[in-house]
Amino acid sequence: MLKNFSLQDNSTILFQGDSITDADRKNGHNESLGDGYVMMIVAWLSALYPEYSMKFYNRGISGNRIRDLRSRWKKDCLDLRPNLVSILAGVNDINWRATATESFRADYTNILEQTQHLKCRIVLLEPFLVDFNNDYLGLKDELNKEIAIVRELSREFETKLIPLNDIFKEACIKRSSSFWSLDGAHPTLAGHALIAQSWIKNVIDEP
Repeated sequence: MLKNFSLQDNSTILFQGDSITDADRKNGHNESLGDGYVMMIVAWLSALYPEYSMKFYNRGISGNRIRDLRSRWKKDCLDLRPNLVSILAGVNDINWRATATESFRADYTNILEQTQHLKCRIVLLEPFLVDFNNDYLGLKDELNKEIAIVRELSREFETKLIPLNDIFKEACIKRSSSFWSLDGAHPTLAGHALIAQSWIKNVIDEP
């Protein structure tokens, strides 16, 4: 099992993805963190390590697919020289029914190969759907294929892996799915907090 990431002074952490990561951040404002799990993680880590001067970037863009991340990876990842990169993407690739499985694998592999050159830590968050809306029932097979790919890539590139789909399934046993997501895809405030909690628990060494 990979060791957790130990934060240090001047650590730079980058969050990448689609609308779940974006969470209404202000486009054009490089310091905007949005109103979701990224903001929650940054707030908590800042409180845990007030003695460290750290940089946090949110580069999630609503509507993005894996191929969109690949097209902007140099500007929105490599040029930022992060010590840790966190990636949550994939739902748009099945929602739009526009990405073949092998294309998804190839594009995801490419951005991980590029990131390897930074010699930074990588965190992959599995794409997920919360069982709430019957409209998503037909997407489960495609989602499971993507999850399998993300797990394979995590093993291949030796990244941290956060199984969000399973985490939300377990959460829905405690409270109804609408507590975690109103549309089955975008988290509520509680849903974002669940992602943030899972991320910190699985990634960071707490003092």
